[in-house]
Amino acid sequence: MSIRERFEIDQKKLRDKLIEIGSLTEVALSKSIDALEKQNIEESLRIIKEDSRIDDLDEEINDLAIILIAKQQPVAVDLRRIIATIKISSDIERMADFAVNIAKSTIRIGDQPLVKPIHHIKKMHTIASSMLSLSIKAFNEEDIVLAKKVADMDDQVDALYGETLVEIIELMETKKEFSQQLIQLLFICRYIERTADHTTNISESIMYLVKGKRYDLNG
Repeated sequence: MSIRERFEIDQKKLRDKLIEIGSLTEVALSKSIDALEKQNIEESLRIIKEDSRIDDLDEEINDLAIILIAKQQPVAVDLRRIIATIKISSDIERMADFAVNIAKSTIRIGDQPLVKPIHHIKKMHTIASSMLSLSIKAFNEEDIVLAKKVADMDDQVDALYGETLVEIIELMETKKEFSQQLIQLLFICRYIERTADHTTNISESIMYLVKGKRYDLNG
């Protein structure tokens, strides 16, 4: 087996690990919102426990990337691909932390009846989750058109975030007995909004990988 063939096998392994961490994180986020809606404390605890697998994968990706750089001394697009993978893995791992944070908020809310339907929160999650899925696809296919489309979807999440924020703050004036629950819902909205921001970061990493230049897609 040639050095190049070995390198390509290791690059595929790196890419496969990134796809896996993305898939696990997408599932974790979905479970966290479902646990919130059903106020399922046991499921929330499982989400927190299962996060260790995602943390381990992030470390594996970083370790393999460092080995590839040290042993293979890649140049140009190969090096950008490795650097982009490290950055994207970090963004995804942070999203998984948000799933854990949502689970912790659900535990803090406990069995107190939800003061408002979480339609907007679920819609924000649906968009953010779709952004994550599409961003991984864009990375795998090195598709900058799709990456830009993902970044543009962030505006939808921001708009819903603003609307939901206003609703919750208004409720805090009239439902003071639910103030602690409403604070947790505010946190959850923020976690989802930040999830969407991190998918935009992934889009920027894909642009860097393909174009070799840094682009700010948050503007």
